[in-house]
Amino acid sequence: MAEELLRDVSGVLVTVVEAVGACVIFAGAIWAAVRFVVLAVRHRTAAVFTPVRLSLGRFLTLGLEFQLAADVLRTAVAPSFNQIGQLAAIATIRTALNYFLRREIEQEQRQIAGRTSPADSPHRDTQ
Repeated sequence: MAEELLRDVSGVLVTVVEAVGACVIFAGAIWAAVRFVVLAVRHRTAAVFTPVRLSLGRFLTLGLEFQLAADVLRTAVAPSFNQIGQLAAIATIRTALNYFLRREIEQEQRQIAGRTSPADSPHRDTQ
């Protein structure tokens, strides 16, 4: 009886956490699309889109973290070896995605910082 209740509660929690993750990703995609259109109308250079990409990357990273949390919750109650194997594969894929997203975000942030503050550039003229 208690295990069945725990499974039911866990199922509801998984659904809620998955929905939050999906909402975060969806909100980020909508926000990025609106910003993209606004910037595309105002500017003709690709450099103005970098902050939009960075923000979208942050939304994706956060959404993926929620999705991974839902997967962990799904296997929290008496998981089978098959479920553990699936969780390991999903966790590995999502962790790799997050790693590369974060790496790209950091690289883009460094590029933006280099463009906006030439005084901090390592190639500045020192007299």
